[in-house]
Amino acid sequence: MTTPNKTPPGADPKQLERTGTVREIGSQAVWSLSSCKPGFGVDQLRDDNLETYWQSDGSQPHLVNIQFRRKTTVKTLCIYADYKSDESYTPSKISVRVGNNFHNLQEIRSCRWKRLSSKQDTSHTCLQERGVKAPSP
Repeated sequence: MTTPNKTPPGADPKQLERTGTVREIGSQAVWSLSSCKPGFGVDQLRDDNLETYWQSDGSQPHLVNIQFRRKTTVKTLCIYADYKSDESYTPSKISVRVGNNFHNLQEIRSCRWKRLSSKQDTSHTCLQERGVKAPSP
């Protein structure tokens, strides 16, 4: 059972946004990637099309940096991956870090990604209801 302040595990982020439970704030940030193959960058990562995706093109760790221009409270971070389609490209660990700039980031949450095969289990909430303030760069 969930409370009005909690996002249910495996919930559809788009449905939660339509009902006003969550608000997508990614457009307020500057996104960058540690690497990407041509045609598989930030635009594909953020386009809401499940057929397009980010594909890294370099050594690990693979990073997605999300920098807000001012201090921003982030309560929920939803990540979509489809192991059935991605196979070895699906992350096994996700680290959420905050800080004032890239050089003073501190890990506040680490999540292990289970290798799931059913479509309903592909949305993963890594950061939920913690009220983390992500300082601006």
